[in-house]
Amino acid sequence: MRTILVVDDKEMMRDSVASTLQRAGMSVVTAPDAPAALDLIARKRPDCVVSDFKMPGMTGLELVEKVQQIDQELPVIIMTAFGSIESAVRVIKAGAFDYLTKPFEGDELIITIKRACEAARLARENAILRAESGERGQGSAQSPRGVERLVGSSDAMTRLKEQVASIAASHGTVLITGESGVGKEVVARAIHESSPRAGAPFLGVNCAALSESLLESELFGHERGAFTGAEKLRKGRFELADGGTLLLDEVSEISPRVQAKLLRVLQERAFERVGSSVTIGSDVRVIATSNRDLPRSVAMGEFRQDLYYRLNVLPVSIPALRERALDVPALASHFVGLICKREGRPVLSFEGPALDALSAYRWPGNVRELQNICERAVVLTSPKSTSIPLAMIAPWLRETPTTAVAAAGPLVEPKTGTFATTPDIDGRTLEEIERDAILRALSRFDGHRQKTAAALGIGVRTLGLKIKKWKELNLVPPTL
Repeated sequence: MRTILVVDDKEMMRDSVASTLQRAGMSVVTAPDAPAALDLIARKRPDCVVSDFKMPGMTGLELVEKVQQIDQELPVIIMTAFGSIESAVRVIKAGAFDYLTKPFEGDELIITIKRACEAARLARENAILRAESGERGQGSAQSPRGVERLVGSSDAMTRLKEQVASIAASHGTVLITGESGVGKEVVARAIHESSPRAGAPFLGVNCAALSESLLESELFGHERGAFTGAEKLRKGRFELADGGTLLLDEVSEISPRVQAKLLRVLQERAFERVGSSVTIGSDVRVIATSNRDLPRSVAMGEFRQDLYYRLNVLPVSIPALRERALDVPALASHFVGLICKREGRPVLSFEGPALDALSAYRWPGNVRELQNICERAVVLTSPKSTSIPLAMIAPWLRETPTTAVAAAGPLVEPKTGTFATTPDIDGRTLEEIERDAILRALSRFDGHRQKTAAALGIGVRTLGLKIKKWKELNLVPPTL
């Protein structure tokens, strides 16, 4: 049901317009003046605003200008008994959707509101699609949804599905933990798609991939001119996901300053864009993920204790794949089927010995590693074959070099950030030496990217891009 905010200093006119809209099946909120209307808009965004032009204090024209500062996509329709071409032009230039001269028919107002709401809906959908375009794992319309996304029938997976179903019915904040590659984002999407918010947006932010300033702007948005390069107002994920779910991936990598702003949103359900003093209400369910030991990070002073408790309302722990080996055959079959469909070839299946080898493997890279091996096997299997033999996958089922890296000794002292040893450079390329240095530093700092980047004198984003590139080339473990 659409919610319409009616603003008029005359009570009789407010009630008349409200009655007309309620008879048309709309929900109506009223305000006696522009400041009260702005307060209502900041706390709970309506679908459309219908305002009188001449009001004491702040006029309808000024209200339009203020609304544009809060939300450029919120349509405002102006009513006036003193209509003129000049005033109509001024109002439309200020950003109003339309201009109605009193007296007008109720049907005329209803049709105008419906057009305004439809235009706003399309604009919002466009913004959400742009925000979603760079995300992973979108899937097609035919992809499994909700709990059906979770493949497996082991005891651990059955318990996880039951927990997801219970949590989905709530509106509480969720903290999903587990090793890298276990499928935390898949579980987050399952929770959203099984929840009452399933019809609203699901947006995500990779907190580890963005610098502090970029992450702040991505989450909360910014005003025009807030910083160099901010050429226009930009909504953040908390605004775009209004009514839906926001996934904060790798929340443990957020800087202390952004942690404080995030804590306020979770406590007060309100925030300000970067460069703005206007408080905006937020109706978003937050799902956070982390592959780190957050209680340990809290004890070490790296993560705010109050924020941890705010996030850890509904905890979900995803078991590693080696702890639910019974699910490996089902997962392998699922991935092979998806990849064969994508590649346009008949569905392959793993031969018995190959499945036995997959089930016996320890899977240090968890489900992500299994998916990569399945894709590699499908692509490299001859088009004439109908199955995937053990010989195809055996070379890939080897322990990753994580332990070798850890045993190589410290390259960077954690307290000073100085090099403790000089790596052997004979016969090695510069890129290999760089990779070795970064892997040693990551091992020394237990995988903490911010500390590693600071010790090496590079940015967190630069570090993340290098690791991503090496993973794609299979030069480093997928769990890194």
